[in-house]
Amino acid sequence: MSDAGNMDLLRKQRDELRDEAIAGDPAGVARQRAQGKRTARDRLDLLLDPGSFTEIDMYRRHQAHGFKVGDNRPLTDGVVAGSGTIDGRRVFVYAQDFTIFGGSLGAAHAAKIHKVLDLALATGSPVIGLNDSGGARIQEGVLALDGYGGIFRRQVAASGIIPQINVLLGPCAGGAAYSPALSDFTFMVRGTAKMYLTGPDVVAAVTGERVSHDELGGADVHGRRSGVATFVHDDEESCLEDVRYLVSMLPANNLSGAPVPPRRDVVDEPRPRLADIVPAKPNLPYDIREVIAELVDDGDFLELHETWAANIVCVLARINDEVVGIVGNQPLVLAGVLDIEASQKAARFVRFCDAFGIPLVTLVDVPGFLPGTDQEYSGVIRHGAKLLYAYCEATVPRIQVILRKAYGGAYIVMDSRSIGCDLSLAWPTNEIAVMGAEGAVDVLFRKELAGAADPDALRVSLMDTYADELVHPFYAAERGLVDDVIDQADTRTAIASGLAMLREKRAQPAPRKHGNLPI
Repeated sequence: MSDAGNMDLLRKQRDELRDEAIAGDPAGVARQRAQGKRTARDRLDLLLDPGSFTEIDMYRRHQAHGFKVGDNRPLTDGVVAGSGTIDGRRVFVYAQDFTIFGGSLGAAHAAKIHKVLDLALATGSPVIGLNDSGGARIQEGVLALDGYGGIFRRQVAASGIIPQINVLLGPCAGGAAYSPALSDFTFMVRGTAKMYLTGPDVVAAVTGERVSHDELGGADVHGRRSGVATFVHDDEESCLEDVRYLVSMLPANNLSGAPVPPRRDVVDEPRPRLADIVPAKPNLPYDIREVIAELVDDGDFLELHETWAANIVCVLARINDEVVGIVGNQPLVLAGVLDIEASQKAARFVRFCDAFGIPLVTLVDVPGFLPGTDQEYSGVIRHGAKLLYAYCEATVPRIQVILRKAYGGAYIVMDSRSIGCDLSLAWPTNEIAVMGAEGAVDVLFRKELAGAADPDALRVSLMDTYADELVHPFYAAERGLVDDVIDQADTRTAIASGLAMLREKRAQPAPRKHGNLPI
């Protein structure tokens, strides 16, 4: 056969292999779609810009023998891996293919994911994993477990350097669940995504407790109760659309800033509605999300952990085109107190923003930490210290805005001037004190009140005196702990001006291997 004939044959063989890899197993694809799930390649088409995907290791096959896999060596080995773009920005991706070995992870499968993670770190690009896997491939034994370990080690090495996103579109069981836990953001789809370390059968055998897959590790369980899921969606389409939106808010890596259009000059943009949203009386509730919507560009923001630890709100948004992280107490839930879960949620968010150079804006309206034996016995001191540590360690521009009350240790923890915020602003309704006037009077004047002819009248008089002398709006400003007392309507402009002022902030932490976070 001539050289030309040989080349034609080789091209034909290559094309046939490519077509086989792309088509996959027809029966498996049919089963996947019958369950209301898209294929791995369908999902990548939704996630990435059209025509941008470059696949690697398409021809990879496992090298295992026996136990029903030796004669079945499909191309790709159950994971589609490579790189593409989202709105023109480079990302690295892998999508597990449940139609091949149930998406289970063996040595070749793991090696492809290792390669994606290595390339993402080497190029300084975000990495996105689309998970749909039955777990470790039993037939490959310890090699499968070693593959997971290699993934986890690479994720830890990349933490704080490139954004890591995990999307659960099917099962993610056993050791595989640690990959989403190590990521910066985890998405789950209701009805199809399941995540747990030990499945319902093991739970029943060990504890006698009967629980369904969804009750044990469904999307709402991790969205509301465990806090493992950052975002929960009803379908794959809206989920992957939000992944794209999230990527648009993130820097490619820790050395590059978040994507922004040409910066606008700061202009006076009054928001008079803020005074109507937030009642002047400190014990009346309101929705902090309405405040955030007034402060950010076009009222548009992306909320993390919306249904977990709802007494604190964490969002990514833009103010004057600049991406910022906003942390705010939520008076609608538990009066906005800090507790164990709120501290954990906010601490992780603060550390993410700091790692990737995203400025922080903290909206304060906090009555304190949640009291009670349950909180104390469960370590609220240790968990509250996580948020304190996160703020103290953060070197990005930090702006605090005190809307109403800021009492006790919770005031300190919510990025007060004393722990290093760069700019502290306060509304005329601010009340900064060790505690509210009523509680303070009851502690300080217990004997006087007990002996008074009219204790109620005395209490009111003492409360007025306490508020006038120690809790008036300018008390902290007079002592340099608040930089300015601003009109509510001027808050957006003041924040934008503060961000512009702090844009070139540089901080050099003292050299050390790492601190000892109170985990």
